[in-house]
Amino acid sequence: MTRELLQAAVEVEESARIYSSNGSPSSSSVITVVTEHDGGHVTHFELARTIERVNRRFTDLLRIEMGKLGVGDIGPAQVMVLFTIGNGELSVRDLLDKGHYLGSNVSYYLKQLVDLGYIDRVASQRDRRSARISLSPKGHDLCNALRTADDTYHRLLVRDEVESRELDNAYRLLQKLELVWTNATRYGV
Repeated sequence: MTRELLQAAVEVEESARIYSSNGSPSSSSVITVVTEHDGGHVTHFELARTIERVNRRFTDLLRIEMGKLGVGDIGPAQVMVLFTIGNGELSVRDLLDKGHYLGSNVSYYLKQLVDLGYIDRVASQRDRRSARISLSPKGHDLCNALRTADDTYHRLLVRDEVESRELDNAYRLLQKLELVWTNATRYGV
């Protein structure tokens, strides 16, 4: 049922790409996603609101997939920490830098993830206050199951080489936006 609904949504989006004979989108085929855009240049406020909405939809989607897997003891934010840790071993400081988390949030998430068996935490031999973290087998299993679900959504979005390039371009643009905003906060405009 979910797969059919997602495919229908993609098909509706595809129908929005139908162009009239003069090369402009036909009025009956346009789907309005952001109603506040006035046709001028896209503002950073519009970008930020869109990114927030996309993040919220992704969090909802992740919560649904976790429910299908019977995972109710952690939330989407903790799952994203697991994906940030990845297959390697990191220090908590590396995790903070890599994932752009607040220290208090990550400390709470890590304690919860250790207590529930999703990650392993090993104290440093040189400095007992420092620790190395890595995914436990339970954490790896969850990430692998969610990657399988991600593959399904990816196939709905990217069906050919053109769509693959569009997704790559969107990703690079988001990275560029992050870099510009990061540099602006650190060094000013």
